[in-house]
Amino acid sequence: MDWLLNSSIGRKFIMGISGIFLVLFLLFHMSMNLVLVFSTKGYDMICEFLGANWYAVAATLVLAAGVVIHICYASWLTLQNRKARGADKYVSSNKTKTEWSAKNMYVLGLVVVLGLLLHLWNFWYKMQFAELMQSPEAVHEGSGLVIKLFSSPCYAIVYLIWLAAIWLHLTHGIWSAFQTLGLSSKTWFPRWKVISNVVATIIIIGFAVVPIYFTCKALFCGGACCGI
Repeated sequence: MDWLLNSSIGRKFIMGISGIFLVLFLLFHMSMNLVLVFSTKGYDMICEFLGANWYAVAATLVLAAGVVIHICYASWLTLQNRKARGADKYVSSNKTKTEWSAKNMYVLGLVVVLGLLLHLWNFWYKMQFAELMQSPEAVHEGSGLVIKLFSSPCYAIVYLIWLAAIWLHLTHGIWSAFQTLGLSSKTWFPRWKVISNVVATIIIIGFAVVPIYFTCKALFCGGACCGI
């Protein structure tokens, strides 16, 4: 187990595993969000099922640990790479063109983290955390909170910018994770890149549908058809 902490390969391995875990969570969260477009009652039922129960709390703690580990190891590896390469951090003898997202993964990661904090404040803090604390201000109908927030064009735009940063992060991060885990080769490398683009695009489109849908409803229906 010592190699996981004291070698760059071990740290990259942890980055890859935690990254894949977070991608799976995004797929689940996206599917849950899409339910809201078709049924507010169905969405509220899912929120109630995933409310302040022991399994929901445990899942939240595991997810939080995964995010913290991913961020910490990303920061660690970035600082090590910059220290090792110095001023020539992007100079390479390899003539293959380096993707913009690959060069700016750390910056994209910071944007993702800032958006995540805003997301947690507006949703998780007001729903699950408030319920855990038995706060009288806890939101018991998540659909109403989501619809109200996404009826604001400004918030929807900020959310979509955040999603764009996640897309750029995922398109590089997914194939990079499989490469780190040794599941890539000359044959599979281009395939993983295509798969990464497809999976990242599906995830982001799925998330983007919700703010676009409710913002358009609020703009064209004056909020009346949104239930607010």
